[in-house]
Amino acid sequence: MRLKVTCEDRLGLTRELLDILVEHQIDLRGIEIDISGIIYLNFPTLDFTALQHLMPAIRRIPGVHDVKTITCMPSEREHNAIMALLKALPDAVVAVDTQGRITLANDAACALLAQPQPQLLQQPLGPLLKGVHVGRWLEQAEPQPLSEKVSLGGEPYLADFLPIWVTEESGGQSLAGAVVVFKSAYRVGQHFKVMRSRESGHFDGFLAQSPAMNELIREARRLATLDAPLLIQGETGTGKELLARACHNASLRGEGPFILLNCPAIPDEAAENELFGYAPGAFGNNTQGKRGVLDQANGGTLVLDEIGEMSPLLQLKLLRVLQDGVFRRLGDEQEVKVDIRFICTTQQDLAGLVQGGQFRRDLFYRLNVLNLHLPPLRQRQKDILPLAQHFCTRFAAELERPLPRLSRALGDYLQHYPWPGNVRQFRHSLYRAISLLEGDELDLAQLSLPEQNGLQGLDTLCEGSLEEAVKGFERILLERLYPEYPSTRQLARRLNISHTAIANKLKDYGIGKHSRQK
Repeated sequence: MRLKVTCEDRLGLTRELLDILVEHQIDLRGIEIDISGIIYLNFPTLDFTALQHLMPAIRRIPGVHDVKTITCMPSEREHNAIMALLKALPDAVVAVDTQGRITLANDAACALLAQPQPQLLQQPLGPLLKGVHVGRWLEQAEPQPLSEKVSLGGEPYLADFLPIWVTEESGGQSLAGAVVVFKSAYRVGQHFKVMRSRESGHFDGFLAQSPAMNELIREARRLATLDAPLLIQGETGTGKELLARACHNASLRGEGPFILLNCPAIPDEAAENELFGYAPGAFGNNTQGKRGVLDQANGGTLVLDEIGEMSPLLQLKLLRVLQDGVFRRLGDEQEVKVDIRFICTTQQDLAGLVQGGQFRRDLFYRLNVLNLHLPPLRQRQKDILPLAQHFCTRFAAELERPLPRLSRALGDYLQHYPWPGNVRQFRHSLYRAISLLEGDELDLAQLSLPEQNGLQGLDTLCEGSLEEAVKGFERILLERLYPEYPSTRQLARRLNISHTAIANKLKDYGIGKHSRQK
């Protein structure tokens, strides 16, 4: 039982209070005094009758204002709060005395050190760690907070050593021990990744109102912070390089180099020079040597643009770098180790190239760890008008002319044109139209676009049987509608059939999420 006695600050009052406890034969377990005028008492629980006699007796002491029961002493409340906090912390926390012996360890520390708390108490912490001498740190005249990399169980941890100082009556401070917090190197890295991924500016270059594009940006934000190779696929003009740069900027390598290598442009005879560079004196009287793109990208990101067109020789040269992270410059016997994240872009079906023997299978599986698929503009109908407004505003400013209006007819046409060149074609078409515009309204007449068959593939449909033509038309219809209705239930309501039938057809034709499983 605990009592809280509110009283005035009077000499002898505490003695009178203790005398009453003695008179009632109460075994006092603890007493705490607050200088604000509160005395806390801790003693075994009394029955109701005994408590009825004790409380009035205490109230009759001169200077006592109030007496009431409480659930816990201030020190107990503080202790319980600290223990609850330590229990909830995912990081391991250990307290040691001035000799470096463990006096407290939370659950995470017990799990990390693989011992229950009773066994850990009074053990010296130093022998359990590799990388720091706890005893020498505590023996310093004034130990300062210290952060050191240590090894526990063969795993790296960041250990924060924080001294505990106790203020004496004289005002000086004496060392009472220390608290040591162990943070997993993996968790520290994850925290930085989360902070980096939540910075909003890296993907601002993408207008995303369509479901397909919103899903892509969500995936890209998550994958950008990882270090594994990333494969970005999409048709020409969809913005693969822009997405690769955004992923680089959102990663922990964002401050490092961003190097882009155009794979089709590298002839076999120049492949090794371009990738690995060469040592001084490797060619004639050359005394300076040359850094290859692998060396230049060290600590950052190397983008292999259009990797589907990489020559077999270059594929072979790249494979070992991906396996071991090491290479040799031409004319140099010493191996160079690099730390690079690889991002590959392609508009081709790499899996199909592997099946056809045009791309190395082992290289494909090393590159296709994480992947993103940029949707074509025809599948982003909700993005087309916002993109048009964005480009019109930008180009009008560049050309120093008033912002033109988009006619209703042009807006409708832009949304239904198939855009085989995607965003690149869309941007260039609007730039040309605004450059030549004489009025203040942009209409269909100013837009010079090649005519496209409203139903692409119709000629092909007519070549087979009726059943094949019906299935072909069904596939084209579902491909056209799925981006606007990106779930089986939405699409089923649009076409007035069951969502089970729609799900089966999407699976049969490899549309939507099933396209990534093919």
